[in-house]
Amino acid sequence: MATVVVTNHVTLDGVMQSPAGRQEDERDGFPFGGWAAPNQDSVMMEGMGRGMAAGGAMLFGRWTYERMYTSWHGRTDGNPFTELLDNSRKYVASTTLSEPLAWQNSTLLSGDACDAVAELQDTQEGNLSILGSATLIRSLMTRNLIDKWVLPIHPVVLGTGRRMFPDGVAPQSLRLVDTVVTTTGVIIATYETIDGSPAHD
Repeated sequence: MATVVVTNHVTLDGVMQSPAGRQEDERDGFPFGGWAAPNQDSVMMEGMGRGMAAGGAMLFGRWTYERMYTSWHGRTDGNPFTELLDNSRKYVASTTLSEPLAWQNSTLLSGDACDAVAELQDTQEGNLSILGSATLIRSLMTRNLIDKWVLPIHPVVLGTGRRMFPDGVAPQSLRLVDTVVTTTGVIIATYETIDGSPAHD
């Protein structure tokens, strides 16, 4: 059975929008893109690298998938993340895209995204990793389909931006299973969803 793992950088006030670069996600006029970049250090790189080394497939919503493809596919700067993403199996939840998808090893999930992910959980092994994809995350939370959360929590408050857990999100109960503190004050917190935690029907 596969484990659905969310890995996303967040601020202290829960913003997950555009952590890596100013132009990464400028929706709604977001002015603070790249807020996570100053906090990168060797501790974070090692921690995130362990997650990458675990392998497995990836899950994306349409918006994140298209921007990851634009940012990473075909890069020649030697970044190992390019090869990892190109070679990984990628599942994409979208009602507007159609196959064949441009990025190799990509499969469009047909029908209801939650039903499709639940089937993947039952039929696949290893991790199904989600990067970004806030809308997909919120959908999966309604069905308790997320098993694990890896959240680098940055010592930054932005006061605006798209949050991972906005008002109205399905309630969840989580168990803290690991913490790593970086030299820049980022807390890499790993949580597991508690079986039977409350969620909307």
